[in-house]
Amino acid sequence: MEFSHFNKDGNAYMVDVSEKNKTKREARAFGKIKVSKEVISQLINHQVKKGEVLGVARVAGIMGMKKTSEIIPMCHPIFMSGCEINFEIKEDLGEIHIYVTAKTIGETGIEMEVLTGVSTAALTIYDMCKSIDKRMVISDIHLLEKTGGKSGDFKF
Repeated sequence: MEFSHFNKDGNAYMVDVSEKNKTKREARAFGKIKVSKEVISQLINHQVKKGEVLGVARVAGIMGMKKTSEIIPMCHPIFMSGCEINFEIKEDLGEIHIYVTAKTIGETGIEMEVLTGVSTAALTIYDMCKSIDKRMVISDIHLLEKTGGKSGDFKF
């Protein structure tokens, strides 16, 4: 197996995608953050002192997706034609589930963007709620599915 981000001399480089066809691509990712009952209660009742946590986390996730190529060294800057971030508060589990979907038409996929979106949204929730409880745990960040591109479709 060859690694695509190393040249024949073993040096890291950005893969040349100039010869690839532009195709419609979509990706979806998931992650969760385990929180205390107090965090859940304050979220549901809009009592978190730093503000509207999930609204801010949604915007942060979108901003993170747009900056992915600036923080992941070998990612190409890509045009996102659309994205969506949704949260599910699982009160019985003490968890907030994060779902991110994004679309593009281009030469390379959008998987890293959705994973970055989940991560950034989760970190923002942590940041805004850490004064309530610092024991929150971010986990299970993974790609759920992707469509388009040379490698075809993927579903977890």
